[in-house]
This record gives sequence, structure tokens and C-alpha cells, in this order.
Amino acid sequence: MGVTAAVLAIDAGNSKSDVAFVGDDGTVLAAARGPGFQPPRVGVGPALDVLAAIVGEARASAGLPVAGARHVSACLANADFPAEEAELTAALHARAWGRTVEVRNDTFAILRAGVDEPRGVAVVCGAGINCVGMLPDGRTARFPSVGRISGDWGGGSFLVEEALWCAARAEDGRGEPTELARALPAHFGLDSVYALVEALHLGRIPAGRRHELTPVLFAAGAAGDPVARSLVERQAEEVVALATVALDRLGLLDEEVPVLLGGSVLAARHPRLDGRITELLAARAPRATVHVVTEPPVLGAALLGLDRLGAPAGARARLRAHYARGPE
Repeated sequence: MGVTAAVLAIDAGNSKSDVAFVGDDGTVLAAARGPGFQPPRVGVGPALDVLAAIVGEARASAGLPVAGARHVSACLANADFPAEEAELTAALHARAWGRTVEVRNDTFAILRAGVDEPRGVAVVCGAGINCVGMLPDGRTARFPSVGRISGDWGGGSFLVEEALWCAARAEDGRGEPTELARALPAHFGLDSVYALVEALHLGRIPAGRRHELTPVLFAAGAAGDPVARSLVERQAEEVVALATVALDRLGLLDEEVPVLLGGSVLAARHPRLDGRITELLAARAPRATVHVVTEPPVLGAALLGLDRLGAPAGARARLRAHYARGPE
């Protein structure tokens, strides 16, 4: 008979999903990685089928029983509204992976991975942008973060669209000149924005390669191009706006508190973006400290699970030490 896990931790993003079975003492019993979690595209059932394969792989690798864990801590992309969390919670209950289930947006995993206690604010800027905050008493602050219709501005995909918009208008005379009109098509070996737009529109350049243009935008901003620089600075303003509103909602605006940054855009540590975020945050929340999260989000999902079970501090320390060692 196999060892029963205390927590099944799931961090499921749009591009990849990680799972880990964790014991009461914080030992990682098994782990696995697989494809992303996209219920809006494929439906809840098929999306959970993808997770089921990853969970099954992890369970089989350590000979864990099919009965599952005591608690499932699932931090899932596309869980943006309470109705979505409730639907996903019910669907996970039906899978019988654990006796209890808690579903959160995947941004909470990044926040919890970066702090020693569940207290602080995290802003994630990857393909899109999101922000959450939490306190040890369970109170949270969050935003829908489903695109422009929920007031979002920024993230890699959004920045690329804005950069292309500015470059196209610069080339045809509708907008102000910008180095982006040369640099964006040059990245793909093209000599005009017109040719780049045509290639993107007709699929000669796959949509999945658009993200390659984000570093081009930041390089142009660093080189002094005013249009590119304005987009970088606007991104910093949005990061700080999200963070300060979340801090204010939780009564933390004037307290010593961590503000965690995650996602590919922020993890790239662009100097101008980093500097502007630090400058603006210092003016609005002077006691806040900024940190870039380097720990894997599945650690945060697992810590949230151990928090829920009331695990001792030693268990959380052991779990964190495991992930500090990096891939085995």
C-alpha cells in the first residue's frame, strides 16, 4: 500500500501545468509537468483530462494510491470569477483526487511562492497581466483580468499589438516616427511593417511567434526611442496601479509589505521597466519592497495546501528547500 499524500498541488497555466504530491512533513513525494490548462478553448472536461494525465503520471512514478490526497490545492489559469472557481471546484471534486478541494487563480501560486507567510501582493505580467493580494486571515484582493473589457492594459501580447500599431502608423504617416517601424520587421528578416503585417495576417509568420517582438520593443525603448519608451513606462504605471489598489484594499498601503513581480515580461528584468516600477511604487507605497519571484509557482500551490491543513512551519520549510535545490 502506497503512502497517502497530504496535498496534491496543481499549478496550471495557459502554456504548461505542474503537479506535485506533498507529504504532511513537506516532502515532495512525486511531481510531473505537462501541457497547459485552457478550458475556455477546449471546455472544462477536456482541460481536466489533460491534468488527469499529468496527475496520473506523477502518481504512478511514486506508487501513490489512486485514492488521492487529503487536499487538492489547485491554482488554475482562467479561474477569474467566483462562478468559474465554483465550476472548477465541483469538477475537481468529481475527479476524486482529494477529500477537499480549493481552487484559486494561478496568480495566487506566484504570490505564495514568493513569501514566507500568505501576506502581500503579486503582479504577474506574462502574455497578459493580473494582480492579487492576500492576508493570513484569508482576505484577498483581486481583479477579473480578462482583457480590455475588464480594464487591463499590458502583458506581452498586448505590448506587441501596441508596438505593431505604432509601427504601422509611423510607416504610413498617420503616427509619429519610431524605430519600431524598422526593428519589428527586421526581427523576421523583412524590410517593412507592411510586409510584416501581411505575413502575420496570412499566417506566414505563425501567431505563436508574435511574442518574440516583446524584447524588440524593450530594446528600442532602452536605446532611447520615445514611442517604445512610452509603452515601457505605461507598462510600469499599470503594474504599480494594480499593486497600489490591491495594497489599499487590504489596508497595507502604509505598511512594510512585499510586492512580488512574476511572469515573463517582469522576470526578464528590463532595467527601464524595473527602475520605473521601483520609482513609482516608492512614491505611492514607500514601505513596500519589490521582489521578482524566481520560485516555481507549484511551490506556492503546495504551500497554500499546507496552510489549509495547518501544517507546521518545518513542513513548509522542507518544501521550500526542495524547490530551492532546483530540478533534480
